[in-house]
Amino acid sequence: MNQRFVLHLNVADFAVAVERASDTSLRQKPVIIAPLQAARAAVYDMSEEAYRDGVRKGMLLTRATRICRGARVLPPRFDMYRRAMGKCVAEARGYTPLLEYGSEDGHLYLDITGTHRLFGAAPDIGWRLRKRIRGKLDIDPIWSLAGNKLVSKIGSRLVKPVGEYIVADGEEQRFLAPLSLSLLTELSSAERQRLAEFNIARIGQLAALSRTQLFSVFGLRAETLYDLSRGVDGSVVGPEQAAAPRVEREHIFSDDTADRAVLQAVVDTLAAELGMELRATGKAARRVGLQLHYTDGSAVARQASVRIGVCDDRALQNMARLALQRGLMRRTRVRSCRLIGDRLHRRSTQLSLFDGAAVDTRREKLLSAMDAVRRRFGQNAIRTGSQALLN
Repeated sequence: MNQRFVLHLNVADFAVAVERASDTSLRQKPVIIAPLQAARAAVYDMSEEAYRDGVRKGMLLTRATRICRGARVLPPRFDMYRRAMGKCVAEARGYTPLLEYGSEDGHLYLDITGTHRLFGAAPDIGWRLRKRIRGKLDIDPIWSLAGNKLVSKIGSRLVKPVGEYIVADGEEQRFLAPLSLSLLTELSSAERQRLAEFNIARIGQLAALSRTQLFSVFGLRAETLYDLSRGVDGSVVGPEQAAAPRVEREHIFSDDTADRAVLQAVVDTLAAELGMELRATGKAARRVGLQLHYTDGSAVARQASVRIGVCDDRALQNMARLALQRGLMRRTRVRSCRLIGDRLHRRSTQLSLFDGAAVDTRREKLLSAMDAVRRRFGQNAIRTGSQALLN
């Protein structure tokens, strides 16, 4: 049997769904997720009620609250969203090893081709998985079933915020034809604009063009556009790979900032927190990565690495500062930053045999003493002059 079955599971407005599972009083009320007490805070997520009032992701919070005056505004809790996503993945993993998913976005692809002998027909898996997640996590996901990732993803967007959609084998082009080109997220903004110039607004209109016609306008992208418009997608799902071990810390600014001194102070503090966790687990990191999320919704990631792993605060801060220097190429304000230490290995206990031995020993003792104080009285109990005071 050559037919593929790809199930796309999508928890609409994932952050809001997790918050409502934690606090049932939020249900049936407009909810906006955004950093609080920020002069230029932007909407991270919103409920369907707020969406209907006109609130959109990336919108300034001040404008969103004017549009939706009765909305409950909550600060994002990324750790809680990641844990909830992990539980959804754990439920899905029992049906197939071929999984794809994000860390906290509520999207999950399962290739369930050939699993009917174990779990029944493909639609039954969708209904069963939805029931399990709703029963155990109090979250109600959407799901869509099709022969590939492209069509299953579009199917789930049609039934938001609740429901399911099944696209039969061979019906992909007919299913896509009346739909808006906006559902083809694989198209670039320039390609959308170019198609609009030709008054092409529906996927079926794009599918009506021949390869030759597409090539005359889009060149080498013609073959891809030809396949997309017909629901042809050969990309595979998974297999799931174990995530590489890493440590990370994140900070959301109360006021979006482009001040380099403020950004460096926060990065120094996050690096010290990474160092404390690394030392507690007996690990060292050979790479530090920095992700900067800007007010306009864009993001940039930069990194710095060393040959031999480190775990002391100063070395980690130097790497984090280098990554920050490489990443600050814009004047746009920064909304949040995440510092990641990876390429971990066992920390070596061997010290230098030469002049630095005494210095290394004193530094080890100092860091141990500082860690003991921080564990007892909190991370902010001891800070260097370059570090920021984080909440």
